[in-house]
Amino acid sequence: MSKEIKLALMYRDMWQSSGKYMPRVDQLVQVAQPIVDMGCFDRVETNGGGFEQINLLFGENPNTSVRQWTAAFRKAGIQTQMLERGLNGLRMNPVPKDVRRLMFKLKKIQGTDISRSFDGLNDPRNLAYSFQYAKEGGMVAQGALSITVSPLHTVDYWVSLADQFVTLGAEEICLKDMAGIGRPATIGKIVKGIRARHPKIIIQYHGHSTPGFSVASALEAAYHGADIIDVGMEPLSWGTGHADLLTIHAMLKDAGFLVKDINMKAYMEVRRLTQTFVDDFLGYFISPKNREMNSLLIGSGLPGGMMGSLMADLESNLKSLNSWRQKKRKVSHVTR
Repeated sequence: MSKEIKLALMYRDMWQSSGKYMPRVDQLVQVAQPIVDMGCFDRVETNGGGFEQINLLFGENPNTSVRQWTAAFRKAGIQTQMLERGLNGLRMNPVPKDVRRLMFKLKKIQGTDISRSFDGLNDPRNLAYSFQYAKEGGMVAQGALSITVSPLHTVDYWVSLADQFVTLGAEEICLKDMAGIGRPATIGKIVKGIRARHPKIIIQYHGHSTPGFSVASALEAAYHGADIIDVGMEPLSWGTGHADLLTIHAMLKDAGFLVKDINMKAYMEVRRLTQTFVDDFLGYFISPKNREMNSLLIGSGLPGGMMGSLMADLESNLKSLNSWRQKKRKVSHVTR
């Protein structure tokens, strides 16, 4: 019997990785039902790191926004997930333990089912309380392996790290390849190793497409036991974001996996709405370069979310620098 592979739409990360900003809550609510109507998603990433802080910039209450944004998914039985930064919670600096504990309880009440917790250092000690507090708050605790490539980061290293996460309370494991530098064969071996040690645990693969490995990596992950593949969709797929839904769906189906059909009428509506959000004002913060893949990033391993923010900032900085050079009568302009 063919194995079923589920798909998760990274709607939060699509915006984070393409250019830092996000739609307003009225726009998110507008696109939620068409995403449901697509019929192919079992999970949607709705909130978490970066996303909720930007609510504040719009003058919106992120706690209210999350409730409204997740409502259609809750009603349809689609799981929602958020990204959580371990010791930093949703922020970029450490958060007191009592605040973190309360955060998980509130996010569950607000409609978020799964907490994907990661630590850039892959130090299990930095995630122990995240797993504990997520479960106490009624959420699913997912531990993320922040994939990197070095002589030290062997297949055994990653499988052992997954073991430590499970011992600390993680109920699911995510291969979080935020820079997309995980080599496909190695990704498959990591999934196979985790599956052998933990036959019943949910394994989710998350890969950015920046250097071009992610499509092959998704297939290798599926072949070796992954349950869920994260995808993006037009107009915010590829580049620093994620492989596109249509490509991953067609690939998995051709390989013999069972995947839910896509309602293409709803797909085109989600695509249309997302484009209108870009055209509204968010396009000002999205560099066209972020839609491109670049194999030179295999070496640097810069995460897609970081690239989205960095490129948006560089655009403004370069304009300011060149304006200064023009005033100082320096003819040549600085380019990236």
